[in-house]
Amino acid sequence: MYSTILVPTDGSEGASEAVGVGLALAERFDAEVHALYVVDERFVATEFDLVVEEAHAEAERALDHAGRQCEDGGIIVEKHLRTGLPHEEILDAAGDYDADLVVMGKHGRSGLDRFLSVGSVTERVVRRAEVQVTTVPVSRADGG
Repeated sequence: MYSTILVPTDGSEGASEAVGVGLALAERFDAEVHALYVVDERFVATEFDLVVEEAHAEAERALDHAGRQCEDGGIIVEKHLRTGLPHEEILDAAGDYDADLVVMGKHGRSGLDRFLSVGSVTERVVRRAEVQVTTVPVSRADGG
């Protein structure tokens, strides 16, 4: 049913849970997984090299975490880092990697980090995607 699954990540708990769901689907359908982190071009459009370096370091941490989750489950993952508008890059990546499913968290980061989060990005991807998009809510220990 699925041969290629794209899992965007922003390093948040919601994205991590989406990676877990993507991994389970990849195992079930023997699909390949592409993990994607998009550094928001609006955030790095600065003359401060430290800001750009930190954005890329965060991207690498998130991709490494996603990669470890997949590899721990026996799934090989290809990691991709792009810079641009997150929803546009996710949609482009789905086409570029021939993904037939995108699995992403419903909620990304909060507070100031919300600017970079998957939260509103998810809605844009769901509305514009030409492939199926599965959204994953963040589980709560308190049941709510």
